[in-house]
Amino acid sequence: NITPWHLVTPRPWPLTASVSSGYLTMGFVLVFIIKDWSLLTLGLLGTGCTATLWWRDIRREATFQGHHRIIVSSGIRWGIGLFITSEVLFFFAFFWTYFHVRLSPTLDIGLQWPPIATSPMNPLGVPLLNTVVLLSSGLTVTWCHHSILNKNHYDAITACAITIALGVYFLIIQGLEYLDAPFTFRDSVYGSIFFLATGFHGAHVFIGILILLVTCLRLSNGHFSRSHHFGFEAAAWYWHFVDVVWVILYLCVYYWGS
Repeated sequence: NITPWHLVTPRPWPLTASVSSGYLTMGFVLVFIIKDWSLLTLGLLGTGCTATLWWRDIRREATFQGHHRIIVSSGIRWGIGLFITSEVLFFFAFFWTYFHVRLSPTLDIGLQWPPIATSPMNPLGVPLLNTVVLLSSGLTVTWCHHSILNKNHYDAITACAITIALGVYFLIIQGLEYLDAPFTFRDSVYGSIFFLATGFHGAHVFIGILILLVTCLRLSNGHFSRSHHFGFEAAAWYWHFVDVVWVILYLCVYYWGS
């Protein structure tokens, strides 16, 4: 192959990813309406298998076959950047909704925020702890990056493992927070926007943990070098995005919203 581009071998993964995503969407609807988990389970299994096998192929192309030349890596960087941009716009919709109802509360919620009979969470309690935990994970993922650049293999694996542990701890705390919340998803627009925004953020943290797990395994297998480690950089970009979104959520929803 004398061209600088990599011509991808035909694979079924785009098709299976599309079908599995459709099953996921319809499955969530069925769970909410008739409590039927079958389609959602099928979508989760299909998405998991597709992601695993597709990731395997990309790893082989980049690490063992040498197909990811400079121009290919540049395209992947742009792709990851545009993907994170789309995620920013996804959360922008939630923040737009939140600011709309926060700055102009309607009559049906008592012309005030938080709405009448709604007890907000203490922003200096569990939410502040979660903020410290997630920001600490941002420091450890940066430590991992510097360790890779300095060829410190042991520190890189250690820092990546600590980042994963902090992410898991964050999700556990968030789950306990949901169980003890003084309001529910159905408690007016306050409960709806709170659980939608923080819940989708928690889903992104979970996805980030899965990406970091794969990254940690690749680190332990020596797949990254000082000059070839964009797989880790993409994971770090995504994790920093998750950190920034949480800081905005904490300041707007927890602190200002209370």
